[in-house]
Amino acid sequence: MSTAILTGQPVPGSSIEADLRSLGFDVRSAADTAEAETLLAAVPGEERVALVDARFVGHVHALRLGLTDPRFPLAAIPGAVTAQPAGRQALTRAMARENSAGGGTTLVDSLADRILTALDSDGTEVHRPELGSLVAAVPADPQARNEARQDLTSVDDEAVRLKSAVKSRDGFFTTYCISPYSRYIARWCARRGLTPNQVTTASLLTALIAAACAATGTRGGFVAAGVLLIASFVLDCVDGQIARYSLQYSTLGAWLDATFDRAKEYAYYAGLALGAARGGDDVWALALGAMVLQTCRHVVDFSFNEANHDATANTSPTAALSDKLDSVGWTVWIRRMIVLPIGERWAMIAILTAATTPRITFYALLIGCAFAATYTTAGRVLRSLTRKARRTDRAAGALADLADSGPLAQGFAEALKKPARGLPGFTAPVVAFFGGLAVVLTAALTGFGGPWPIVAAVVYALTSGLAVARPLKGALDWLVPPFLRAAEYGTVLVLAAKADVNGALPAAFGLVAAVAYHHYDTVYRIRGNAGAPPAWLVRSIGGHEGRTLLVTVLAALLTASQFTVALTALAVAVALVVLLESIRFWVSAGAPAVHDEGEPA
Repeated sequence: MSTAILTGQPVPGSSIEADLRSLGFDVRSAADTAEAETLLAAVPGEERVALVDARFVGHVHALRLGLTDPRFPLAAIPGAVTAQPAGRQALTRAMARENSAGGGTTLVDSLADRILTALDSDGTEVHRPELGSLVAAVPADPQARNEARQDLTSVDDEAVRLKSAVKSRDGFFTTYCISPYSRYIARWCARRGLTPNQVTTASLLTALIAAACAATGTRGGFVAAGVLLIASFVLDCVDGQIARYSLQYSTLGAWLDATFDRAKEYAYYAGLALGAARGGDDVWALALGAMVLQTCRHVVDFSFNEANHDATANTSPTAALSDKLDSVGWTVWIRRMIVLPIGERWAMIAILTAATTPRITFYALLIGCAFAATYTTAGRVLRSLTRKARRTDRAAGALADLADSGPLAQGFAEALKKPARGLPGFTAPVVAFFGGLAVVLTAALTGFGGPWPIVAAVVYALTSGLAVARPLKGALDWLVPPFLRAAEYGTVLVLAAKADVNGALPAAFGLVAAVAYHHYDTVYRIRGNAGAPPAWLVRSIGGHEGRTLLVTVLAALLTASQFTVALTALAVAVALVVLLESIRFWVSAGAPAVHDEGEPA
């Protein structure tokens, strides 16, 4: 239960008390600062508490945005301030100072606004939601109150709420083909008590049924798969819109929304590959290649964003040019579409599945994603080279966590720490690139079962250690994690293809999917400021270099059929370890309740 303390003289005919109760608050009244402090102290520390001026005039949705969003410890709108348990101490401290200064006299101006001023003077971070056309005010006299009430009736509170349920930045397909009606589905679901997590789960189940339809290998199955994939995407939009419509953000919901998107897409790839195999066409290599490419695209996004998340003096002529282009309407949509975000990508996959073959679908997907990856990576490299930025220890730590270095790479990094200090600033991405390229090319250019991939994997472990031997603060050091991902996944793909036996590529698909889940899980922990996965987890699954070396050793020591069995067992073992730890963490973690509002994935 949440508690709202109304401060000051009540206003006849005001709906503020009823509005607060409709938002789930237990309402109490205080005539002066001293009584407000007493009531505040009486509220249990684990509950949300709000101070609201009794003269407040505003929309219910303004109160909802200001007082019920679970993502922020402290939040405020004009005439109201709220604290969750994490922000309670700061609020109590500000209230005590205000009471001491005012001596408990009858309130004349807004106590909530004075408390907010005190919090600001302490340097405490207080979230102030963007209200737009919504009204939130504390009128000082009857005339101002009448004017505020007129403004209140001139704005449709529900229309604003419904519009704000749609993600502010999204792709063309999502914005114009899904959101115009999905927002109404979201409202319908919210009014019937459905939660974002329930809709997220329904979206996953729909996508898995779509994958099963694709796996039938029939034309009817492919058509049904395409339709169900679009339906899954509609539900995927609806879950976030419910969260924004009713402010039902949660730690678990953020994790489910982020990871299920990847699970749905990659399960669909597997369904297409199974369907093609039923028709006599083996496209597992294409399916695995699409997953590798898409995963590497994502880690480029994550690494670049983390490297520049809190960089200082973060200016770039390239970024300035991009901002100028954003002011030209049509260029915004073209640039959003050519990066093939999730809406455009899933629409393309669904249409091609229904109308063509799995092979054509994968060819189009690989070409489109390769172009998008080249475009975005080239732009980010150019920005990084022209950007005058000083990157922080936090950014360097995030990149090191994204690198996923195991005991071998960490041991080499420690041994090479002193020599690495004298190397040029671009050393890290260069050695990561060439070390990874060496192991993938060696596996591709030698026969299956030879010793040379093992030698290349040892060299790769050494170069990986050198890449992370010093803090990743260089202009292009954000490229290190994607280069390492490409090396590990590429090695598994190549060796499975060289095995040339039934089941090798599906087993490799399962292994890469399990490892990719671990890497996505790392990203979302960092995004939620919850830190990287525990060191024991990284050690137990070997780190990227340990897994790469293990796979090359298995290929050298085992027959092709035995190698397939070993890959399957490894995939199951990694999946069990990372899934159990991930579920344990996200179900029990106190990580902030967030929801992804960034670039469409």
